[in-house]
Amino acid sequence: MTATPHTQLPDVFDIAVIGGGIVGAAIARELSGFDVSVALVEARDDVGDGTSKANTAILHTGFDAKPGTLESRLVARGYHLLSDYAKATGIPVEQTGAVLVAWNQEELDALPGLREKAEANGYEHCRIVDADEVYGVLPDLGDGVLGGLTVPGESIICTWTTNLALATDARRRGTTILLDHAVTGIEQDDDTTTLHTKGGDVRTRWTVNAAGLGADHIDRLFGHDRFTVTPRRGELFVFDKLARPKVNKIVLPVPSSRGKGVLISPTIYGNVMLGPTAEDLTDRTDTATSEDGYEFLLTKGQRLMPSLLTEEVTASYAGLRAAIDHGDYLIEAGPEQRYLLVGGIRSTGLTAGIAIAEHVRGLLEEAGLTLRGRSDLPDAPRMPNIGEATTRPYQDGELIAEDPAYGTVVCFCERVTEGEIRDACHAPVPARSLEGLRRRTRAMNGRCQGFFCGAAVAALRAQHHTHDGCSNQYKDNR
Repeated sequence: MTATPHTQLPDVFDIAVIGGGIVGAAIARELSGFDVSVALVEARDDVGDGTSKANTAILHTGFDAKPGTLESRLVARGYHLLSDYAKATGIPVEQTGAVLVAWNQEELDALPGLREKAEANGYEHCRIVDADEVYGVLPDLGDGVLGGLTVPGESIICTWTTNLALATDARRRGTTILLDHAVTGIEQDDDTTTLHTKGGDVRTRWTVNAAGLGADHIDRLFGHDRFTVTPRRGELFVFDKLARPKVNKIVLPVPSSRGKGVLISPTIYGNVMLGPTAEDLTDRTDTATSEDGYEFLLTKGQRLMPSLLTEEVTASYAGLRAAIDHGDYLIEAGPEQRYLLVGGIRSTGLTAGIAIAEHVRGLLEEAGLTLRGRSDLPDAPRMPNIGEATTRPYQDGELIAEDPAYGTVVCFCERVTEGEIRDACHAPVPARSLEGLRRRTRAMNGRCQGFFCGAAVAALRAQHHTHDGCSNQYKDNR
């Protein structure tokens, strides 16, 4: 059953997870596998609408994490967990492999140390190669390559479908999803915590803070001053699908203290991506692209792959990462407050999310939360395919014969059909806006950016707009 704004919610949830990004959704899914009531409390009007929607969408092996850190352990574990989960749910993944490219002697000299770091992290498949071998697999790279380090296990993945699969799975297991519930304050008594939100009060026995860019604000509401989030803006270019033959592997820079640097990567949707920048801001909502970012990426692109810049740019966008003044993931439980912080989860959170959820569950049990397993868990959901590597609905003759709506293309740039848009509006976690439809179907994401198909997509959304699609509460009965 889907809740409406008038549905009676539990007086007190056993656990409230703040934040509906990949990490929060993974935690809600993990905990709702036990005999407890779980609420996923999200400030925005959709899951995955913050940091999780705009990243480089790479499934990392964890080869370059700092050995011995919590992050390195959880990324390595998460790589295998998410790979298996993607197969079970249909999340698009392509194991393209990656090459770290050395452009100067200092970077070339760093490659043996990076290989040793990978081995210390349990990844033993990296190989140092010379310039000829790099150009052999990436002939369009610019002049001046001195060598490289191969990472065959690196993959590209659909971050949108990952977030949606985890949230859908959580909901099917019984999690109540509360959208438009930005937390503004808390009150605690001996047994419960009341989260004051813009969508109404939520009472809970335990609270998990996975609020991403807002995690430090929530932490301070609980009386702590452990860290500060600095929003780090990353701008990216997306090139047209005609550029894809130039880039069949992820092209990684030799990392620096500022991060992994600017990369070139194929995408799961058949495009090529260049970015990101790394600009520290104060405004946690500033996802606008900038003239400086544009010039920076053009300069980097000219060095890395000059011929790429002759291709058409389909889109540019920016995302914000939650950089913190701490060298590792910050995951700590406070039994006296029945509160657990999940902070400082950088871009690796996409890969590590399911492993982070496992770790959180263990910490909660150690802190005194009783979790009894369930025997009635539903199967993992099978997600719609929006990747290019396998059959899309418009290519599936049998599917079209059963339902002609899958043969009616609405968005011609991305080959999105009427059936897919209909399904996204009626899904367990439905699209509530045109932006939600973009992330679920790819509609309006192509060359025309909705110029030709936008009106038709909007009309279909209006046709299939249900009360469920505008509700800010999603709940399943067990």
